[in-house]
Amino acid sequence: MKTIESSMKAVYVSGYGSSDKIEVKQVSIPTPTENEILVKVKATSVTRADTMMLSGKPYIARLFIGLFKPKHPIPGTGFSGIVEAIGKNVSLYNIGDSVFGETTLGFSANAEYVAIPENGVVLHKPKAMSFEEASTYGDGHMTSLNFLKEIGKIKSGQKVLINGASGSLGSAAIQIANYLGAEVTGVSSTKNINLVKSLGAHYVIDYTKTDFTKSNKKYDVIFDTVGKSSFKKSKNILTDNGQYLSPILKFGLLLQSLWTSLFSTKKATFAATGMKKNDELRVLLADLKDIFEEGALKTVIDKTYNIENVRDAHIHVASGHKVGNVVLTV
Repeated sequence: MKTIESSMKAVYVSGYGSSDKIEVKQVSIPTPTENEILVKVKATSVTRADTMMLSGKPYIARLFIGLFKPKHPIPGTGFSGIVEAIGKNVSLYNIGDSVFGETTLGFSANAEYVAIPENGVVLHKPKAMSFEEASTYGDGHMTSLNFLKEIGKIKSGQKVLINGASGSLGSAAIQIANYLGAEVTGVSSTKNINLVKSLGAHYVIDYTKTDFTKSNKKYDVIFDTVGKSSFKKSKNILTDNGQYLSPILKFGLLLQSLWTSLFSTKKATFAATGMKKNDELRVLLADLKDIFEEGALKTVIDKTYNIENVRDAHIHVASGHKVGNVVLTV
C-alpha cells in the first residue's frame, strides 16, 4: 500500500450545539481494512442533515447519531476524490481512480481522507462531472430519486409539486420528476423563480404571494423537501390516491404516516434514505450517474468554502436561505 502521512486535517464536532462546537484539527488518517479504499477527498458537502447532527435535534435522531454527543465527531456524508490506497482484497478500484459517494451514518467525510468499503456507496466519477458536483450526489440527488421513484413511484403524466424547489433536494427533484415524465410545479421564493423554471418546472408558485395548499389543482405527489407544510394542510390538494412525502423527521408526520397507512387512500410518508442498505443506495447512485450522463441532471451549487471556513458554511446552511448545495473544498 502506498505510504501516506499519518495525520490529516478534519472538521471536528466536540458536542451538540451551534457552530461554535466546530473546529478544524489534525487527526489520524483512517487505515483502510482489507476490503476498503482510502479516498483523498477533493470536495465534500455540508447539508441540512449535517446541521441536524450538530444541533442534535430532533432528539429522536440521537438514537442513531449518539445520545449525548456525536458518535462520529467528523461530520459530512457526501464526498468525491481520488483513491489514495486500497486494501489487499479490493478489486473494483485502483490507486488514482476518481470516485464519489456517500458514507451514510458513518459520517466522517469532511476531512482530507475518508475510508469506505469498496462495496459501499461509492462509484467511479464520470469525467464530465466536477469533484464539487460529485460531492453533493449523496444528499439532494439521492434522496429525491428515492422519494420520487422508489416511494412515490411517479409515472409519466402525473402531477408533482415540489415544496422547497430551489434547495438541494428541490433542485434535484424538479429535474428527476421531469425526467420521469411528470408535470412539475415548484414552490419557491420570488428571487428563485427563474432558477426553478430553468431546472424544468412547468409551473412555479411564489410562496411569498400564494399558499400552495389553497390551490384548485390536485397533485399525485407532494414532495415537501423542507418540511414547512404538512399532510393535514396539503391533503385537500392531493388526488384520491395521492401522497405527501417528506424527508424531514417530525413526530407528527410519523403518526400521520402510520394512520394513513391503515385508514386513508391519501398517504403521508416519512423515510430516511440514508437508512437504506448500501446495495440499494449504490443502485440509486448508479441511476443518478446514468441520468447525469444523459444530460438530464445538473447540480446547483450555491457556495463553495475552504475547509478552514466550515463554520461559515454551517451558518449559511442553518440560515435556511441557501440555494442548491453547499460544498467544502479540501
